[in-house]
Amino acid sequence: MNSVNDSKFMIQAVEVAKEARLHSSPNPWVGSVVVSNGEIISKAATGPPGEPHAEAQALLEAGEKAQGATLYTTLEPCNHYGKTGPCTEAIINAQISRVVVAIKDPDEQVSGSGIRTLLDAGIEVELGPGATEVLEQLAPYLCHRDTGRPYVVLKLAATLDGRIAAPDGSSVWITGEEARADVHQLRAESDAVCVGAGTVRSDDPQLTVRAVEGIDPRRIVVGEIPEGALVQPAESWTGDLNELLKNLGNQGVLQLLIEGGADVAGRFHRDGLVDRYVIYIAPAFLGGDDGKALFTGSGAPTMEQIQRGRFTSITQLGNDVRVDLILEEN
Repeated sequence: MNSVNDSKFMIQAVEVAKEARLHSSPNPWVGSVVVSNGEIISKAATGPPGEPHAEAQALLEAGEKAQGATLYTTLEPCNHYGKTGPCTEAIINAQISRVVVAIKDPDEQVSGSGIRTLLDAGIEVELGPGATEVLEQLAPYLCHRDTGRPYVVLKLAATLDGRIAAPDGSSVWITGEEARADVHQLRAESDAVCVGAGTVRSDDPQLTVRAVEGIDPRRIVVGEIPEGALVQPAESWTGDLNELLKNLGNQGVLQLLIEGGADVAGRFHRDGLVDRYVIYIAPAFLGGDDGKALFTGSGAPTMEQIQRGRFTSITQLGNDVRVDLILEEN
């Protein structure tokens, strides 16, 4: 199989993995494709916790056709017993001849042992095709396994002149329906969502998943939760934000979505705790300097100390624009 075909079939596995994004956590959302004689004979994504992983399910669906075939999988196959058996065992028993893996699994229970087991069984292993796409797709899982804390996404909605609320504190609605539905998708992809108590008092958000299919995330409020707030049931947090992330990581939270307001956003930003910024920009102006800015608190005192990053994507959503940004390391 040449590298062009390897890339083509791995992209198919990446597409299949999207099916698992909303239900596999805290397990990684993985996609697998079984190919024989240049044709896909089965494909599968990881199921909810306790159900088969992508590799095992794809091999089950392939049946005897898996003998001598090539398995494409977005993440190194597991090599240990948990709620399911090791995928390496299923691959060996299916008599697969070749396995193409996008990236190694940094989990200490795998961490290269899956690939070594396959090689020791006489199976050819190719590592690397599709790695760029999978590193992006599995960023929350990889962050959690590497650091022990969740991948933090900071979401903000702003006018074109950089204001997230009017002088009277009102901010509903800055963006249109398409952008708001996209926010619900972000919530569905996140294990927990966090806001400040000020946002709860001013906007009284529910922070549930409504515009798309998905499970409601855990709700965390930094500060005291007002009695009767719609965000309930929710958890109150008053300690250090690093400790919050540590606790959530220990509890299996892979992605935490920060939805504001400006005080909480500024605290996560200045503490260097944000992995990805998602900013929805509306074609609108408040037209002055008395509206609420993206962050409260002090910023960079000089241009030499400005924080720069790179746009990873820019997406049109109705009349609004979604901008994804990752800061450069200083």
